[in-house]
Amino acid sequence: MSGTSLDGIDVAIVDIERKKIRTVAHSTTPYRPEIRRKILASSSAADISRLNFQLGELYAKAVSTTCRRFKIPRESVDLIGCHGQTIYHEGGKNTLQIGEAAVIAERLGIPVVSDFRTRDIAAGGQGAPLVPFADALLFSGTKRDRVALNIGGIANITVLSGGLAFDTGPGNIVIDQLVAPKPFDRHGAMAARGRVHRPLLDSLLRDPYYKEKPPKTAGREQYGAPFVARLRASNLPLEDLVATATALTAATIAIGVTRFAPGAEEIIASGGGTHNPRIMAQIAAFLPGCRIATTAEFGIDPDAKEAIAFAILAYRTWKHRTGNLPSATGARRPVILGKVTFR
Repeated sequence: MSGTSLDGIDVAIVDIERKKIRTVAHSTTPYRPEIRRKILASSSAADISRLNFQLGELYAKAVSTTCRRFKIPRESVDLIGCHGQTIYHEGGKNTLQIGEAAVIAERLGIPVVSDFRTRDIAAGGQGAPLVPFADALLFSGTKRDRVALNIGGIANITVLSGGLAFDTGPGNIVIDQLVAPKPFDRHGAMAARGRVHRPLLDSLLRDPYYKEKPPKTAGREQYGAPFVARLRASNLPLEDLVATATALTAATIAIGVTRFAPGAEEIIASGGGTHNPRIMAQIAAFLPGCRIATTAEFGIDPDAKEAIAFAILAYRTWKHRTGNLPSATGARRPVILGKVTFR
């Protein structure tokens, strides 16, 4: 898995036997700065074609490195699920994830399931979010009203009691762009030094997206460079901008939970945002009736959950089983996701 935040490649090696799911290993390979720049700058067909093959090589290397690090024989890996790197996503209309599956299959001698989102869009869905299918398998089975939250580049929630899921808005994407060339605001330190600018925050929260009913998705198209340029145009100190962007992430997550999971008793969080104590504390402050936990309490590394999810979805595809939740994506029906590249 490599997500909107462009921080790197997450590899999870997972044993799946029917409904028994066990994570064997997990590692993250950071993107080199020049790769991040290429992804952000890719615009021509030539750029995208070259990057497609280059990412395929990097994904294959990341899998090999993880196997070596944890002393797992590569031949024991039966199947790879590769989400790919999103270059463009227009929910309900089109999407493009790159990272050539043929390169991965050729380098590793393992079949690959890739391009998960297109079939859901073809079936009338948003193509996202797809992780809720895994959330339901991993965190259901209790009478407590739970919400699974992922804070990656974009934040999204799954209401486990009803199968409803959607992107709430920005996760780390705005903060990361503001603090560049640093990769992220480590421990929320810069946000802690700043002050939330309430007029700016209020104006950002007036975006009609936050009031729209699901299914709905968000991405770099909404929260990329033009959005950050709008923030910078306020001429506020950088620390105040980061503090305000951090509050925006927490507030929009809280809005999503309050509007569409009003009875939620527990939030189970994952993703890079769980390492930012400012985000987590503000979510707790906005939602005082909810217990805030992370997936670590359930034996799942918060940084590994999305990679685990695509291992599960790849397994479903290999077994000719559906992998989307129409209640989450808006698709007309459940469909088998992805394309298979044989070894």
